[in-house]
Amino acid sequence: MDLLDFSDCKLYFEDALPAEAERLIAEAAADYGQPNAEMALLRAHLLAPDHLTVLVALYRYYFYQHRLNDVLIVADHAMRVSAGYLGLPRDWRQIDEAQLGSAASISFGLLRFYLLALKAESIVLLRLGRIAESRDRLNKLAALDSKDHLGAAKLLEVVNEFQSEAENDSASENLSLNLAAA
Repeated sequence: MDLLDFSDCKLYFEDALPAEAERLIAEAAADYGQPNAEMALLRAHLLAPDHLTVLVALYRYYFYQHRLNDVLIVADHAMRVSAGYLGLPRDWRQIDEAQLGSAASISFGLLRFYLLALKAESIVLLRLGRIAESRDRLNKLAALDSKDHLGAAKLLEVVNEFQSEAENDSASENLSLNLAAA
């Protein structure tokens, strides 16, 4: 399956959004940086709690505000919503290639959204220093995306290299501390 070919599918932002929720998202964009911007997004979320456009708007707001724990909550909710539509397990660890193929036949665009949300979670986890949790997600994505169209395998390679260097630096530091103490 070519995860780059989504020319013939519906994308999440093409779903109709309640007019009031759309207005609130526009209000939040206009008021970005002001305290009422978040309130407008939360009100839009109350009106359309499972609409991916609202969830993406909340995700972006929290991400750019560096509220990474809030980002994870929104990303997880977006994944649960899209998994429900796609007939995927609630736990991303349980997804296999057969389920991926079935989900693609339901909505390739939504499946791509789901996989990119999983990758986004892994990136946020990296920023939070939660390397093992991030690596678990990246390993899963790499296993599902053998051609690495989503870039998870490459990102995993960078994470592994960085962590290996950090471990080597820590070992060198411990060695020098031991030598100084002797």
